[in-house]
Amino acid sequence: MNNLINDNRLSHIIEDAILEDVGMGDITTDSIIPFDLLGHGDVRMKESGIIAGLDMAEMVFHFIDPELMFKRFFQDGSYLESGTIVSTVDGPFGSILKAERTALNILQRMSGIATLTKKFVDIVKGTSVKITDTRKTMPGIRVLDKFAVQLGGGVNHRFGLDDMVLIKDNHIAAAGNISAAIERCVSFLQQKKIKLQIEIETKNLNDVQEALKHKEINRIMLDNFQLEEMKKAVELINHAVKVEASGNVTLDNVRAIAETGVDFISIGALTHSSRALDISLKVVHLVRYS
Repeated sequence: MNNLINDNRLSHIIEDAILEDVGMGDITTDSIIPFDLLGHGDVRMKESGIIAGLDMAEMVFHFIDPELMFKRFFQDGSYLESGTIVSTVDGPFGSILKAERTALNILQRMSGIATLTKKFVDIVKGTSVKITDTRKTMPGIRVLDKFAVQLGGGVNHRFGLDDMVLIKDNHIAAAGNISAAIERCVSFLQQKKIKLQIEIETKNLNDVQEALKHKEINRIMLDNFQLEEMKKAVELINHAVKVEASGNVTLDNVRAIAETGVDFISIGALTHSSRALDISLKVVHLVRYS
């Protein structure tokens, strides 16, 4: 499993999701489905796209009932055509029903994010730019959203407020100007003996010139720059630091942005506006315990 989610956060996310859905028990299933009824279900793609979240789906089924057998036929990150059977699940039918919605919710959301990310990545293929996410994720499940971006071929921006410095417009306004904001930040990091990458948001070429005066900066964000201004900014920076383009990036304009020479293109829509991929679980046969 990817290092991003190889910690206790994942088990807590799964447990909370199941508690939210099942609560004290599935009243409908418990009242109708015999305890000795076994089921076999197919997890099937209802539309084409990148499958993502199989590890998590399996965890959901096993959390509900360790007797459930989850068999996958593909790895996370695989592009699958509509109609493809992704995996099967066998075991007590009541347990399959209790786990179904939570498992599918995770698969559908993560697959939707991965699929949208892959579309952006494919469009900029042949350039050196990297498609990256933002912190515009669903609260509580950021680790799943960001892992889905990886599975779609993108890279992750900072995970939270504590693993990278990003000086934005509100910080700059509070400090008075870009230089003051950078100087305060650098002083704080030195006092606390913290070593982190520092990125500064810029709104125009004058901001870029001011930011370049500070050698402590590792990345400059070009926020909502027009293409021609973006090209001039890239030339001005001239590889002194990494350059990130951000703001109103779409499938229609991402190639043109990539061709300006920026190093990263950050896209909040990857996680806040992706559409869930249609994936279903269909029970194909039932049998009673012998």
